[in-house]
Amino acid sequence: MGAKAIAKYLGITQRQAYRLCSDSIIPNFHLGGTVAARRSSLTSWMATAEKSA
Repeated sequence: MGAKAIAKYLGITQRQAYRLCSDSIIPNFHLGGTVAARRSSLTSWMATAEKSA
């Protein structure tokens, strides 16, 4: 998933997705120059965030 797909999955803008990745708030990794994240990692991250809220 690139930043555009991450943003669509999370319901945020692409700019917000880049910001969350650069601040290491959401789990991500880089494939060359592309920001990427696994859907399963984002889902578990959201579940953990919901429990702590």
